[in-house]
Amino acid sequence: MAFLKVYIHYVWSTKYRIPFLDTPELRKKVWKHICENAKDKNIHVDFVNGHQEHCHCLVSLGSNQTIEKIAQLLKGESSFWINKNNLTQHHFSWQDEYFALSVSESIVNKVRDYIKNQEEHHKHKTFEEEYKELMSKFGFVKYKDS
Repeated sequence: MAFLKVYIHYVWSTKYRIPFLDTPELRKKVWKHICENAKDKNIHVDFVNGHQEHCHCLVSLGSNQTIEKIAQLLKGESSFWINKNNLTQHHFSWQDEYFALSVSESIVNKVRDYIKNQEEHHKHKTFEEEYKELMSKFGFVKYKDS
């Protein structure tokens, strides 16, 4: 038996960053469903939240799980469920790209708080600003102001 704690902070957006998840009630339904679906697939979602056009998800990986497969399962099934239940006016899909970063156990609570406070956070910063900041901070992309 393997004993491990590997936390991954995922961030993904809606296709073309369209604000499909435009009400707190809809977002709560989607986050709840992501957690229920994950549980059915033996994926441990520690915390999930987001805003109108994106999702943050803190996952503790199991020994046979990969970052890519977890993203595929969570994004794909939730997109299917949203469309099956006609929760948005137009066809819903998540963008193919996602951000995934390992999280040290020493800052898991800080990441949970960051995810928990998305509503307040996005009163002051757009998702585009947040995403560019994260990508730059962790050395993925160097953004240039056009």
